[in-house]
Amino acid sequence: MPGRLNEFVPENSIKLIEKWLDQLNISLKFVNPRKTKLGDFRYDNKNGYQITINNNLNRFYSLITLIHEIAHAFVYESFGNRVIPHGKQWKDTYKRLMINFLNLDIFPADILSSLSNHLINPSASTSNDISLSLILRKYDQNKSLTVNEIKIGQKFIYSNKIFVKKKQLRKRIKCYDVKNQKFYLFSPIAKICLQD
Repeated sequence: MPGRLNEFVPENSIKLIEKWLDQLNISLKFVNPRKTKLGDFRYDNKNGYQITINNNLNRFYSLITLIHEIAHAFVYESFGNRVIPHGKQWKDTYKRLMINFLNLDIFPADILSSLSNHLINPSASTSNDISLSLILRKYDQNKSLTVNEIKIGQKFIYSNKIFVKKKQLRKRIKCYDVKNQKFYLFSPIAKICLQD
């Protein structure tokens, strides 16, 4: 896998990533995208530490997700399963690891700024940080439309259902399901298709 890392993360991050993967003997795989997660950390007695990362992420999103999962491995190495997954130990470890990459040789300035804010109190998922997610999306090769990018009153398709964007709330967007006539709250970064 280390030979393929340059396909998925910025070149200047590889040396340190490889060091951590070797140090903890982590098996790393880039896998087909999953809808509910960007990355995953697991440990079992037979296979040891395993990390999977969705293979459709841009290099910057992939690196952030990988560091997130490597932080889980370091926390597990120190505490086993005696601490909560995204608690103080994980946050401290994630920040300590990520600080190594906060420079313009690895991230563009707009990501650095948002990522620095994100690290003040990192959440369980980078996707929960809408500001950071929107900036990271700018670097996707295959751009997709999000609920955030359409106008109020515009129709869109999500999960084969037709919705109308109704109202921007503080963190979510209130949308109306045309068929069942109910309202739902969407993340601003939910990927959608426009309804003709």
